[in-house]
Formats: sequence, C-alpha cells, structure tokens
Amino acid sequence: MDAGIGSWVAGRAFRTPTATALVDGDTGRRRTYSDLHARTSALADALHRKGVRRGDRVGILALNSPEFIEVFLAAAKLGAITVPVNYRLSEGEVRYVLADAGVSALLHSDTFSAVAYGATKDLPVHTLIEIPSAAKRATGAPSPFETLVASGSPEPLERDVAEHDIAVIMYTSGTTGRPKGAMLTHGNLLWQAIHSVELGSGLSRHDRTVTAAPLFHIGGLGILTLPLLYLGGTSVILESFVPGQVVRTMASERATVMFLVAAMWTALAHSEEIDRADLGALRFAASGGSPTPLTTLEFFQQRGWNFTEGFGMTETSPTCSVLTVEHLARKAGSVGQPVTHLQWRLVDDNDRVVPVGEVGELVVRGPNVFAGYWGKPVETAEALRGGWFHTGDLGRADEDGFVSLVDRKKDMVITGGENVYPIEVEQVLYRHPDVDDVAVIGVPDERWGETVTAVVVRRTDSTLTAEELVGWVRERLAHFKCPRRVEFVDGLPRTATGKLLKRELRSIYTGTHEAVTR
Repeated sequence: MDAGIGSWVAGRAFRTPTATALVDGDTGRRRTYSDLHARTSALADALHRKGVRRGDRVGILALNSPEFIEVFLAAAKLGAITVPVNYRLSEGEVRYVLADAGVSALLHSDTFSAVAYGATKDLPVHTLIEIPSAAKRATGAPSPFETLVASGSPEPLERDVAEHDIAVIMYTSGTTGRPKGAMLTHGNLLWQAIHSVELGSGLSRHDRTVTAAPLFHIGGLGILTLPLLYLGGTSVILESFVPGQVVRTMASERATVMFLVAAMWTALAHSEEIDRADLGALRFAASGGSPTPLTTLEFFQQRGWNFTEGFGMTETSPTCSVLTVEHLARKAGSVGQPVTHLQWRLVDDNDRVVPVGEVGELVVRGPNVFAGYWGKPVETAEALRGGWFHTGDLGRADEDGFVSLVDRKKDMVITGGENVYPIEVEQVLYRHPDVDDVAVIGVPDERWGETVTAVVVRRTDSTLTAEELVGWVRERLAHFKCPRRVEFVDGLPRTATGKLLKRELRSIYTGTHEAVTR
C-alpha cells in the first residue's frame, strides 16, 4: 500500500481529475490532477528503468518549476528519497551535499548544467537529466526531461511506501561548518499539511497560491505548495522571485493564499505595482523564515490584509507555531502558539522546564518532527535527547503561552530567508592570509531581515579592504553567506579563557544583546 505523498495526487486524480493542480507561472501551462498523476507515474517508471530503486537518493538542483514538483512526487511513488539542493551554493558545496547524501541520480535546470557536471565528477551519479528553464519551456522545444517522461508508462505503480519512510533529505547548515541532512518522512509532510490548515482562516481545495519562494527550502515546498496538493488546491509556480511579476501573477491567477519569507514581503511592499494590482481574492498572507519587520506588517495591515506569521525549522517540516491575525497586534514580537499536534516547552541546560518569563531553550515534539540527521547518529541523539527536539533557540514565554525568541544558541543569521551559520563563514575568513581574528554576526536590515556582518582583526601592517575581503569570500562561498558589511577592529571581546563574546559585538553593532530582532 502506498501511504506516501505520491498517493496524494493519485487520490485527487480519482476525486477531482479535472481540477487544476499546477500552473507554470512563467508560460501559463496548466496541469490537472489527472495530468499530474499520469506524468509522475510515467516519470517514476522512467527513473526506475534508469536504475532508481526504493531508498535511493534523487537530487534536484533546479529553479522553481512544475517539473520540480513532478520529480519530488515521482521519487515518492518509487519509495526513493528526494534531495533538493540549494542552487545558490558553490560547486564545491553542491558536491559535498551530493556526496554526503549518496545521490545516484541528479535532475538539474539547464541553467546549472556546468555546476551539475562539475559537482558530480568522480561521484557515482549514474543519471543526469536537464530540466528546461522557463525560457526554454516557453519555446515548446523538446527537452531531455520531456523525453524521459515520455519513455515511462503512465500506468499507476504499485509500491509499498509507509508513513515512516524517508521522503526527503533537506540540508541545513551545521554548527561545525558542514551542512546536515534533515530526514523528513512521508508522515512528517502529511502532518505539516494538516498543520497548514491552521494558517490564517484555513485552507481548502478551492485555494490558489503563487509559489515564488524557492522549492529547495522547506518553506517554499512545505508551507502551502505540498499542503494544497494534499487538499486538491492549485499552486502557480514561478521560476524565481521578481516582485513585480509576483504581484501581477497574484492578480491574474486570483491567488487566495500566499506564503513568502519576510524579506520577500518587504520587497513586495516596495514594489511599484502593489497598489495598482487587484488582489481582492487574497484571504490571507503568511510570513516566515525570520521575524517580519513591523513596518512591513503595518504596510499590509493598512491595506486591509489578513497577515499571519509562523515559526518553524527544516527539522519540523517546518511549522511549529502560528501567530494568528487576531493576536498579531497584541503579541507582536512573539512567534505565537504551537500548532495543535505539537507540544513545546522552554528548558534550562539540564532540560528542566523554566518558569514563565525566564529564558530557556525551546524544545518541541510532535508528528512533524524529523527522523534525524542523515548519517549522523551522534548529532541525531543529541538533538532528540529525551524525546524532544532541541531547537537551539532561546526564548521566554508569557502568561498566555506565547513565546518570544531572544537569542540563538548557534548564533544563526537569517538573511532573506536563508540560514547562515557564522562559524562556516568565519572558517573561510580565517583562511585569508591578512585575517588575524574574526567574528560573524547578523545585523538587522529592513530589506533582508539580517545582513551577514564580519568583524575583522587584520594582521599587522595589512592594507586589506572590505571590498577585497568580500570578493575573496565570494569565490569560496555561496553569495548569500558572504558578508555584506565588514568592520575592521583592533581586537575582539573575549573572556579570560578566550571565549568570544558575541553578545557584546551585537550590542555594539545592533544596539541590543539579543540575536533576534524585528
């Protein structure tokens, strides 16, 4: 019996075969649930013919497209595991993810062919297939991807896929500088779909969304796109986030629900088209990835929008909590209350619950919490000790149970919805011959949420400039991880034992000790 997410489209193809499942927002092409079921069955058969088996890892290095979703569903129907890869990573970073996950087949946008072939050199990846970019899809010309789909049988597959089977491995930056693969099961994604119904005024099969957040992130994939496939709704997929295009597509497709990360909402607020477009069909907007600036919230609230925020992590599929519309003004600054089937609490270093108003680490448990880190049993045991997932976020709860985050144990920086762990950037900066000491922190930014800021001690007599250092780092890391600001200092604040005092640096450069700001 197939109890996986691949069965969702099979069920919808039976119940509402002519309903629109996916729309290619760049070309206008539409696919019904019947179409989607047939195409993903054919793609699954074609991948099986190429050697993909149950439990094998199938990588996707691609821009947003309906084809991205088709790969995801086809792999699920086979019982294979999808590994979405952040296309903003450098070739070396892509290679690490592919090697760590043991990817045997890679489907990639033609835009990233050079990176795909370079990253898979000498790796046991037996299948590389190009997915056409929007520009190529618009021409209607044959593509390797369509050839692959056409080679398979559209007859439904019969595979035993259980809810506890791994559906996807999503890589998130690690505190040691190497990313870790969070294993999400089919059951995790099912419960995420159920929890998504709690967003705003709820979801139904009549809802439509525009997916512009990247699908390689759990937010773009898991907040609305997959839940609407579960419910029978419609997702309009845009290749990338372009504010004006997003607004126009929301209007033309009569979007009823929307999810974007905070930095994207801020960009929409600054779009010249936001007040000219007819967005009257929109029932609610949801934000996540980082706290939304209050100025952005106020911008949309003044226009009568029902705006809600959520908090989550890759490891929680991702939704942990929702700050609903009715509580947004009174509890602004908090991450809301936990979704129905998730429990949370704040604990001290000995995992004892802290009193109301005191700071503790946020720990959670529920059916949407991941199965662990791929190939990392020690890290998994530590993260899930005592049956609770330790988020690494510090917060305090008020008398009503609303939690406000105040710091991050891991000092993570969230910039434009991307998670950046300072230690990874610091390790690269330390390799520069003119860098003697360095600390990386996040500084609040109206557009990006936070910007990566490097506080650097140069070696004696060095004339290194900020521009030179940033350029050097960009050759070695994904651009979103690179510092946007460099501050040169004579020394960094440290304890007598040499421990870096990042709270003091945050106080100097942001005006507050707290790592999470609005």
